[in-house]
Amino acid sequence: MMSNYKPVNSVTLQDIQQARERISNSVKKTPLIPLNVELEGQNKKIFLKLENLHPIGSFKIRGACNAVCSIPHKLLENGVYTASAGNFAQGLAWNAKLLGVPCQVVMPDHAPEAKVKPTLAMGASVTKVTFDRWWHVVVNRKFDQFQGTFIHPVSEASVIAGNGTIGLEILEDVPNVDTIIVPYGGGGLSSGIAIAAKGMKPNVKVFACEVDTAAPLSAAFKEGKPVKCQYTPSFVDGMGSSEVLAEMWPLVKEKLDGSLVISLSQVAEAVKLLANKNHVIAEGAGAAPVAAALTADAGEGNIVCVVSGGNIDPNKLIHILQGSIPGQQYNI
Repeated sequence: MMSNYKPVNSVTLQDIQQARERISNSVKKTPLIPLNVELEGQNKKIFLKLENLHPIGSFKIRGACNAVCSIPHKLLENGVYTASAGNFAQGLAWNAKLLGVPCQVVMPDHAPEAKVKPTLAMGASVTKVTFDRWWHVVVNRKFDQFQGTFIHPVSEASVIAGNGTIGLEILEDVPNVDTIIVPYGGGGLSSGIAIAAKGMKPNVKVFACEVDTAAPLSAAFKEGKPVKCQYTPSFVDGMGSSEVLAEMWPLVKEKLDGSLVISLSQVAEAVKLLANKNHVIAEGAGAAPVAAALTADAGEGNIVCVVSGGNIDPNKLIHILQGSIPGQQYNI
């Protein structure tokens, strides 16, 4: 059964404001704090939007909550399911458990145990498949082995509206924000934040950030259309894919100001910086905006980095804190 699908480009600032009211009893506002680092000779101030502090350790709780709460009760009778690398799986499982709704998840076989185990612990069932098969489910919005209502982790209007509530909170706490940097997985987070932020402050810039081992948005901006790119799995498992979803491209092309591409070593350094200087535990995707903000390409002024999640495998975190990149032999 398909979800009650609405076009992703239908999401408005009003939808996001309504989503905030809808999820307010379950999802609390997260802190926004300065990054504790000296930026000599740079005319910028970097802030952290700590989405890693949600009960599931990720912003995904927002979109999942709004999506489940937006579905007619009758469509929930057979439960819900999704295709997720881990964080949206946890967000959907958490909200489904609150409502007593069955939840099933298709995950790529490289999904980390730090995301699989909590999903199972919240009562969801998990089926692992190859990355290509998982991506097929993401693109086609269907997995024949499951029943129930499919909720897309990215290109779902209700999910995007829920994600966009972050943008409302950022503008409340830093009304003079110049730039917002958001990790790019499929575009549901960055586009939601951009709709909210630009709806309230049209001149604010919203950049996606990607790691160079999986940067389809950068390639799409360069070619003017979605194109296949090289995807290499890494410890930055919460973002990146082999191509931009076709249904998301018109929206992200319109709403985002570009993509800032960084390296695995820059992300690892940002993970260390957050842990050592701010006592913040961030997964690779959550630290990526900080890595991007520290580059010249991010520009100047007040920059808010969305620390999207903190669900990093402890062994990977240990490797990074000791100065190496998980899965690679050289030091950072």
